[in-house]
Amino acid sequence: MSLVGEQTGAVNECGCDGSVALTGSRSSGDRWNFVQSVDPGIRLLVCASFCLVVVSLNGLTALSLALGVAALAVAAARQSLGTALRRMAALDGFMLMVLAMLPFSTPGEPLFSVAGLPASREGALLGATILLKANAVVLMILALLSSMEPALLGRAMNRLRLPSKFVLLFLFTLRYIDVLGREYRRLRTAMKARGFRMRCDLHTWRSVGYLVGMLLVRSIERSERIVVAMRCRGFNGTFPALTENAALSWRDGAFAGLSLGVCVGLALVQ
Repeated sequence: MSLVGEQTGAVNECGCDGSVALTGSRSSGDRWNFVQSVDPGIRLLVCASFCLVVVSLNGLTALSLALGVAALAVAAARQSLGTALRRMAALDGFMLMVLAMLPFSTPGEPLFSVAGLPASREGALLGATILLKANAVVLMILALLSSMEPALLGRAMNRLRLPSKFVLLFLFTLRYIDVLGREYRRLRTAMKARGFRMRCDLHTWRSVGYLVGMLLVRSIERSERIVVAMRCRGFNGTFPALTENAALSWRDGAFAGLSLGVCVGLALVQ
């Protein structure tokens, strides 16, 4: 591929004027619902506040209420029940294997024993606390942020006055994770076409090292092409589309006030 062709492809990828990479509206999805109609900045702020409150809780009653609130938020956002359950099952399946050892490794009042190993009540309560916190946080993120397009999330972060470099790095990371994934799959296909098979031997580890090295080299080359393409388009370090925020409405204020009341209520229950 010629340099002109490479730069043209990079321009189409980067969308540095906001026309490609930063598309999206205030509400994504075919069905209207209250949560998605709220300003993205408010949703991000509420989600972060709720997560901070939840991780500071220790009582099982307060955490159970927080989990219920998060489940109601998922229902209000009209998230797919099957998708939510699959994601929660993946999280809980991993956590249960880890938390199952807490009762046996935490000293305290014996609750039961397995093969002569005592399980403490304190360890069981600690495991339940961690599990409730994780599920409440993940459900709220699913409700408020999972339906938000990367462009809207970038605008929300910019509206909350997060560092502009951090916002740009976040957007480019989201954009090019998939690009690097496709590059990795092409390299793996090329290796398989040459008869490579994964084994536990020196040749396999050497080949995997070469694969990682080639992926890094191609990533650097692609990033250099993208930088050249963006400079040709007059990129000055900002995306104009990030500053295109709609004015806050009564709906945003009502959602923020209700969320603040819920967070205060959870803290008081604690």
